[in-house]
Amino acid sequence: MQIVNLTPHALNLMPEGPDGPTVTIPPSGIVARCVTYRVQVDTITANGISVPVNQTRFSEVFDLPEPQPDTIYVVSAIVAQAVPHRPDVFIVDDTVRDEQGRIIGARALAHV
Repeated sequence: MQIVNLTPHALNLMPEGPDGPTVTIPPSGIVARCVTYRVQVDTITANGISVPVNQTRFSEVFDLPEPQPDTIYVVSAIVAQAVPHRPDVFIVDDTVRDEQGRIIGARALAHV
């Protein structure tokens, strides 16, 4: 099985945690993304001023390759949510953090 990383960051798979073996999947150079737009859904008044309340919405996905045999794609959660019908699209799951709380890897992959 080939893993294609369609995120801008290296993917460190650590199925046994930070002390076990790590496999690093470098970024492919292609980043799958969704078109993002904002819609004003409300207005609130706070401290004497009127503040718009927006909702971020996502539409079409671009730079996600067509399914290929024996290939999976790791993408952002937003992209994965836009294509729930794609069994070859995954996100990282069960993240591993360093002592400062930064994500350094993942123990698993997941579907959304």
